[in-house]
Amino acid sequence: MTVYDEGLQLERTLLAWRRTCLAIAVGALGLAKYGGDTAGPAVVALSAVGLVLAVVAYALASRRYHRRHGTLTGGERLGSGGRSHAALAGAVVAMASACLVMAVR
Repeated sequence: MTVYDEGLQLERTLLAWRRTCLAIAVGALGLAKYGGDTAGPAVVALSAVGLVLAVVAYALASRRYHRRHGTLTGGERLGSGGRSHAALAGAVVAMASACLVMAVR
């Protein structure tokens, strides 16, 4: 008996992670472009950190999908992990900090 349900849950989750990471990356680029003119290099640096962390979260989510898919099709149980969550949270914090710097200036 296999535990794996072929209802494409993993694929939908991966697509949601990719859309979220892409949206945060685009937001970081926009913030760097328009906030850099207004508030200076601190906003650009924080936006760059947000962009890098969004890319890291994208890569980690893709890697997690491939690992989990292999595990599920093999009939094994899943482990837990949170690196992609942490990277995406870091990206959001960096961008929020950049917005705070813009608001203060």
